[in-house]
Amino acid sequence: MPAHGQHRRARNRRLARSLAVAGTGVAVIALPLFGATSASANTTASTTAPTAYPDNLDGWIREALSVMAQHGIPGSYEGIHRNIMRESSGNPAAINLWDSNAVAGTPSKGLLQVIDPTFQAYHVPGTPFDPYDPVANITAACNYAADRYGSIDNVFGAY
Repeated sequence: MPAHGQHRRARNRRLARSLAVAGTGVAVIALPLFGATSASANTTASTTAPTAYPDNLDGWIREALSVMAQHGIPGSYEGIHRNIMRESSGNPAAINLWDSNAVAGTPSKGLLQVIDPTFQAYHVPGTPFDPYDPVANITAACNYAADRYGSIDNVFGAY
């Protein structure tokens, strides 16, 4: 299993535990506010498990869209998918060793072929600081495209 998958699952388990604890605390605090008595109160907290995304292109795009929504970064599934297919054919380990960026010592990497300085400048908090991590690569590239072009949806060629 890739390291990013293990990290994501561990993060999801921690989040689920945190939500369960917070949910229980809220239920106990809220009961007196609504006049519930101990005999009639239902103190069972219901929690929603974090969304589990498949470890494939579809899952990476959907998870990235979720992260992007939390940070106000525009973009659509179609725009992201179109650009990924042009840039890397969906290979998160893709690296360009022949273009002008590579000749200058900063090869383009990952699904959306981001160079390291761009990844560092546009990295989205909450994602791994790794340009080969599919979700981190997508969100950083979309953050850059939003700043430069308004959205990844407006990118139809090398950017």
